Amino acid sequence: QVQLVESGGGLVQAGGSLRLSCAASITFFSLNDMAWYRQAPGKPRELVAAITSGGIIKYAASVKGRFTISRDNAKNTVRLQMTSLKPEDSADYYCNSLNRNTGLGYWGQGTQVTVSS
Repeated sequence: QVQLVESGGGLVQAGGSLRLSCAASITFFSLNDMAWYRQAPGKPRELVAAITSGGIIKYAASVKGRFTISRDNAKNTVRLQMTSLKPEDSADYYCNSLNRNTGLGYWGQGTQVTVSS
């Protein structure tokens, strides 16, 4: 059974940092593109950062220069280091996997990030 389990969310003051982790129980994890999305109340889910199976990285313009996505294929883990956090970064953050060969994708349950001003 495929599972994506996020951790690391919490409450932090503006300007602070958090590191989110996603532990994935996926066969052939290294073949999956991985991404972090977020969804604030009343807003659609949006892509925050993504890293392909080949290591290509992209960021949403709103987080570029502040967030860093990384993956550890040996540990089946993807992380999101978030710095200089702003209140507008407050949202539920979701881990996502996508195997472009099979078309199979999965979501985690989400972890909440709250940034106080």
